[in-house]
Amino acid sequence: MADRPDVRDFERARERYAEIGVDAAGAIRALAEVRISLPCWTLDDVSGFEGEGAALAGGGLAVTGAHPGRARGPEELRRALDVALALIPGRHRLNLHAMYGEFGDRRVDRDAIGPEHFAGWAAFAAERRLLLDFNATCFSHERAASGTTLASRDPGTRAFWIEHVRRCRQIAAHFGLGQGAPALHNLWIPDGAKEAPEDRLGIRATLRESLDAIYAVRHDPVHLLDSVESKLFGLGSESFVAGSHEFYLAYALSRGLLVCFDTGHFHPTESVADKLSAWLAFAPAVLLHVSRGVRWDSDHVPLFDDAVRELMTEAVRCGLHRVHIALDFFDASLPRAGALALGARAVQKALLFALLRPAADPLAPEAGDDAFRHLALVEALSTMPFGAVWARFCEEHAVPPALWPRPAV
Repeated sequence: MADRPDVRDFERARERYAEIGVDAAGAIRALAEVRISLPCWTLDDVSGFEGEGAALAGGGLAVTGAHPGRARGPEELRRALDVALALIPGRHRLNLHAMYGEFGDRRVDRDAIGPEHFAGWAAFAAERRLLLDFNATCFSHERAASGTTLASRDPGTRAFWIEHVRRCRQIAAHFGLGQGAPALHNLWIPDGAKEAPEDRLGIRATLRESLDAIYAVRHDPVHLLDSVESKLFGLGSESFVAGSHEFYLAYALSRGLLVCFDTGHFHPTESVADKLSAWLAFAPAVLLHVSRGVRWDSDHVPLFDDAVRELMTEAVRCGLHRVHIALDFFDASLPRAGALALGARAVQKALLFALLRPAADPLAPEAGDDAFRHLALVEALSTMPFGAVWARFCEEHAVPPALWPRPAV
């Protein structure tokens, strides 16, 4: 496909979609309003900048591959972000972890960080009209080496991490105030065990108490939105994870927080798309972390595949104003900026595909002829001229509609 597609392709596509009651131009406008939160950690293999030689350690996480080009500091990471942003249509958000602060030559431990350590990121985001999100970093630290943080049996360890998360929420609220839109603070912890513990209830009661101490400090939702994220298992926590899906569903609903569904944190046969309506029947909004799990929580780059299309279709059905979309993947076997652009564009394509579906399908899949007609319509959508609409969207935002042959990344 040429970088500047024939305008007639889009006009023909618009006519085809109009035949089934879909406004293709309106879908493009709706997609342009969706800001995806882009993970900075994709670009440096989740290493962070807390000291020379910083690297991902512990937390049940692993990054595989050795492709050259990993960002080694804030300036290299920001340059890589600029490369990725030039390939992603629209305006988006930047998601930071606490370990990406700029601390100069002195060590600042995580229970002492503040907004001043992220001023460079705030300036970068403002210049590029990005919105900022933030995450506490409860791994790659000596106080997380035991595999527990907020659920630790050691009071000193718990107090350290409680203070860290409190400060991270303050930083996120500071971002939200400065950008005039709420920042999302998402909390994930690695706490778990290789073998099943005898006192699961006690461990989870401890985690609940730590979380209550953190969220006892309330921030204006105009500036800050809080979410909590579960996990199925990790390396070293194969048998037990304190912050399980069920734990955080109950905690978030009872405390008025958002829950984060990470598509890599469930069994590969589970439909995360189906979970959206179940949660949104009781809560005002949800956070998604989109990755592609392959056999385990491997955080592969998302593709325009069935799972992502189903997820984004359900997000559109439930109301995009209620669904915060973020990416969470890392792959050291690929050029980092290219991987970030590829994953973001795949999610955007899935969103556009969903927006090009009839908004009010009169053929509800109940039974008999209606069910057949509904499935026939779904099947027909697969051969609609979607590519021409995607190309027009990219053209309007001055980015190439395809990354093959690939641009320099």
